[in-house]
Amino acid sequence: MEQENNTVTEFILLGLTHSQEIQLLVFVLILSFYMVILPGNLLIIVTIRSDPTLTAPLYFFLGNLAFLDASYSFIVAPKMLIDFLYEKKTISYQGCITQLFFLHFLGIGEMFLLVVMAVDRYIAICQPLHYATFMNRQICYMLLLALWVGGFAHSIVQVALIVRLPFCGPNQLDNFFCDVPQIIKLACTDTFVVELLMVSNSGLLTLLCFLGLLTSYAVILFRVRGSSSEGKSKALSTCTTHVIIVFLMFGPAIFIYTRPFRTFPADKVVALFHTVIFPLLNPVIYTLRNQEVKASMRKLVNRHIICEAK
Repeated sequence: MEQENNTVTEFILLGLTHSQEIQLLVFVLILSFYMVILPGNLLIIVTIRSDPTLTAPLYFFLGNLAFLDASYSFIVAPKMLIDFLYEKKTISYQGCITQLFFLHFLGIGEMFLLVVMAVDRYIAICQPLHYATFMNRQICYMLLLALWVGGFAHSIVQVALIVRLPFCGPNQLDNFFCDVPQIIKLACTDTFVVELLMVSNSGLLTLLCFLGLLTSYAVILFRVRGSSSEGKSKALSTCTTHVIIVFLMFGPAIFIYTRPFRTFPADKVVALFHTVIFPLLNPVIYTLRNQEVKASMRKLVNRHIICEAK
């Protein structure tokens, strides 16, 4: 992360809004949401790890989704909450690049995980006789390793393109965190080529994953249309949950990264939901529609309460 051509050592974050009243309201809402939903995600992880009956690949990937989302929420939310308490909000150049790296590392990793989960559901529903062969534990670990490597490679490309840009002022980022669209605008050089590379690296990849996921779930629903009502109902419930998560995850990302880096009034609101709200909600939505995980969570909580009572 060389800064030989840089005179900027820190960035000033303009934040979500300039209104103190709105900032206080958002602070209370986000903190309350964080304190309720984050422990729920951790409970999902503990439940799946501790229950020997939840060993199917679906639960293995769900546990990793909860871990990724909980980790993702730590990238932006804690600093945003702290910044609400200060009038001047700053972040160092190194801190900004670090935040950008983990934002894309975990974000793309989660997108790849959703693709893996779609493949898992396709094989389970459309090729049930081959499911145990195709989705054994070794293959699951290999897929998990592949999505981590893919997320790392994507994020390294983002960072490599950014650190080559000179920043000589101004240093005000019109957002509450560091991300590519805002940082590029502050570079003291023509960024047209870099913007095209960024859009193709983030935007095109996101759009292709999104279209691929929708196509896969459409194929699943087409294949089960002649199944028994019970099988069709279960497949429909599973696909509905997955499609909800796909839209929550990919909708904001497509809005942010598949267009030229221009400012729109809704940018900050979309970014807030994309980086703070939706990541914490994703595993909860999965769990609320999964009877096995809910039953296991109730047993775990009841067992803990009984132990405490003794």
